[in-house]
Amino acid sequence: MKLFILIIIIYVLYRFMKGWSGSGQSHRKNEESENGEAIDEMVQDPFCKSYVPMMDAKKKIINGKKYFFCSEECAKKFEDEITGV
Repeated sequence: MKLFILIIIIYVLYRFMKGWSGSGQSHRKNEESENGEAIDEMVQDPFCKSYVPMMDAKKKIINGKKYFFCSEECAKKFEDEITGV
């Protein structure tokens, strides 16, 4: 019985150490390209103030300025607010 408990404790420690050391490396790979630059940047929606990845954001030019939105709905509401419609 003591041997069984010892094996379980060793296994749990092994999984913990493997997960702890491995998760940091994979996380960095997702955030940085090979030359160390960020792959995607977070941008803030000017209407609802939420953050979205630039690649997923809805881009819209309003009065000559580029804006990034989380959805078409926020883009429409913001444009109506800016243009006074």
